[in-house]
Amino acid sequence: MALHDKSYNFNFEAASERLKPAVMNTPLQLNASLSARYNCNVYLKREDLQVVRSYKIRGAYNMISQLSAKQKGKGVVCASAGNHAQGFAWSCRSLGIKGVIYMPSPTPKQKITQVKMFGGTWIELVLTGDTFDDCQKEALDYTATSRKTFIPPFDDFRIIEGQGTVALEILNELKKPDFIFVPVGGGGLIAGVSEVVNIKNPDTKIIGVEPEGAPSMLTALKNGKPVTLDSIDKFVDGAAVKRVGSHTFNLVKDHIYEMLLVPEGLVCSTILKLYNEDAIVVEPAGALSVAALELYKDQIKGKSVVCIISGSNNDISRMQEIMERSLLYEGLKHYFLVRFPQRAGALRHFVNNVLGADDDITRFEFIKKNNREAGPALVGIEMKAPSDYAFLLSNMKKHKVAYTEVNNHESLFEYLI
Repeated sequence: MALHDKSYNFNFEAASERLKPAVMNTPLQLNASLSARYNCNVYLKREDLQVVRSYKIRGAYNMISQLSAKQKGKGVVCASAGNHAQGFAWSCRSLGIKGVIYMPSPTPKQKITQVKMFGGTWIELVLTGDTFDDCQKEALDYTATSRKTFIPPFDDFRIIEGQGTVALEILNELKKPDFIFVPVGGGGLIAGVSEVVNIKNPDTKIIGVEPEGAPSMLTALKNGKPVTLDSIDKFVDGAAVKRVGSHTFNLVKDHIYEMLLVPEGLVCSTILKLYNEDAIVVEPAGALSVAALELYKDQIKGKSVVCIISGSNNDISRMQEIMERSLLYEGLKHYFLVRFPQRAGALRHFVNNVLGADDDITRFEFIKKNNREAGPALVGIEMKAPSDYAFLLSNMKKHKVAYTEVNNHESLFEYLI
């Protein structure tokens, strides 16, 4: 299967053969619980089970393995704070090529350890800059002076070709799926998937899925070209980029059916459900495709649906934040600034008479540390059901409690929570 696109002749079958020494043909699993919930057949493409626990090794290995002998001898460079670095590191060790990996200074120790494990003595790590953009600038400067080859995370035809082999494997097992849901960051995966599907089964609808706080591909599609976003929510770190690639955008714009934005809170709820119901551990970007089913539940009834689980490199230290975001999204966690009356027993009265029977105070702190008697208290309340919220507000009004809803006040929420 060859397709000429500008300066590159895609051959996804050749890429698949090239990747055999390095890449696992990951399972395509029918998921019973999701299928029952959405009244359709939901298949999970388990790239979280890949050798480096994400699909990123496909593109990195495909590009590095095609370099000339001279380029391989000089070595390769990448900039990444996550899955691309791990795929790059594994590829360097597997192919016996020296690599230099630039990572931002605040990169969690867990990710650094993983990269070192996959790359061994074949890689050198450089921690620099406070952000990925700073880090990548230094990596590109070093690449230019050292004359090594830079291996980008998504915007290269060889990277895209490698990622597209995910779709080959899907269509080899499931000939004509109705929908394929694809997580989108810089666009390498969806570009490759959409190219393969457009050739082999153009009736399959490709649905791209981005986090609500980083709508870079949707913004590009609306503007007819890649646009650099002023700011993004970095929570879904594997898919949070300010600007999609030029190559990826050009390949995606005519081949996908729709781009969806998924709230970060829904991503968190999906992470927890996949773990609790199916014992599947995913990173936030890996949950995007499954989270999108909730937004598309009417369109997929009775259909054959594939969700690409892009990765599982989740830091366990993030679980508290994931649980918190999920509770907020589900309407089960609310924060208030409460001004208690200046009299004895006011807090006891609040607990005994204002809170519902199943409400729990999960956070309580006075805002003015040096004048507690005159200042409000920040109170976090967790509920059993979203409907309990109306009952609580009714009780506050009934008992004349002076309060401010922090959840509905963006600046207050960001400052206090």
